[in-house]
Amino acid sequence: MKEMELTILMPCLNESRSLAFCIRQAQNYIRTMGVCGEILVADNGSTDNSRQIAADCGARVEKVAARGYGNAIMGGIRASGGRYIVVGDCDGSYDFSECGLFLEKLREGYGLVVGNRYLGGMEKKSMAFWHRYVGVPVLSMIGRKRYGVDIGDFHCGLRGFDREKALALDLQCGGMEFATELIGRFARAGERICEVPAKLYRDRRCGPSHLRTIPDGWRHLRLMFESEKTGKAG
Repeated sequence: MKEMELTILMPCLNESRSLAFCIRQAQNYIRTMGVCGEILVADNGSTDNSRQIAADCGARVEKVAARGYGNAIMGGIRASGGRYIVVGDCDGSYDFSECGLFLEKLREGYGLVVGNRYLGGMEKKSMAFWHRYVGVPVLSMIGRKRYGVDIGDFHCGLRGFDREKALALDLQCGGMEFATELIGRFARAGERICEVPAKLYRDRRCGPSHLRTIPDGWRHLRLMFESEKTGKAG
């Protein structure tokens, strides 16, 4: 049997308005490019019909009981079958047809490939002013200094990595700060890291964001300063 090369992983919490759209994008990419892959929805306790939508669309569903963005992704990593994983938010803000940019770099031997929304462009009103011009740039600048990596966007929700290498890092962060921990641990492990353009679109859910600006920003910041004291990435 041919080895599965790619898992497209979608952490999910009440994404019924956008999930089918994202799954179809991912399916079209896999079919068009002839990649041996799967679509895995890591459901983090949805109370709408997200799980049923995912199953009806042909995606595999993994229930992750521990709440939080990082916990959903870690549960998905453990359940995934692909050699490589591309993870992306399933709110419609990313185009899963761009997975090829990430897979190409992973095939070249990079352990982690991070999307950069400033390079890819942002649809109007896709990111709040303070996030775009203050929060993300400042936290990314601190992250570059702390971990010694040339990454311009530490918080892009579209990224790819080698599954076995990620499992070996003993990732711990269950919340939004997982995005920073992933980069930090790959950097401290000496793995090759690069970034590729990723365009950001407006959220298709038309509902409240899962992001909590001040608490989540503080958790990213605290993680980076604690890792500097301990010598660890998370």
